[in-house]
Amino acid sequence: VQLQASGGGSVQAGGYLRLSCAAAGGISNTYTVGWFSQAPGKEREFVAALFRSYGRAYYADSVKGRFTISRDNAKNTVYLEMNNLKPEDTAVYYCAVGVGTIPSSLTNSRSYDYWGQGTLVTVSS
Repeated sequence: VQLQASGGGSVQAGGYLRLSCAAAGGISNTYTVGWFSQAPGKEREFVAALFRSYGRAYYADSVKGRFTISRDNAKNTVYLEMNNLKPEDTAVYYCAVGVGTIPSSLTNSRSYDYWGQGTLVTVSS
């Protein structure tokens, strides 16, 4: 699975962005899809994940109520809608696909098998 992330940019606090992650070759309905972020000098952190095609969505506490993860199976694309952005959301965002990822491990980046190249989100105050 080859992943191509896009949609990053520079916005002011309170703004909106929608990140996209296109998967060449498709994403099986049994795969988990996720988004992680990495700020300068920090480790990669879990943002959101969707367990399998029609499973439950999971979010980091810091983004609950502001971010929404979704997938369009027909377009082989995963989205991350980001509302009410804050300066602390500034980071490179990576999409990922996990083949055998289970709910108890989907916040762990090591549970994912394929990664996109990342897209930069910058939020100014």
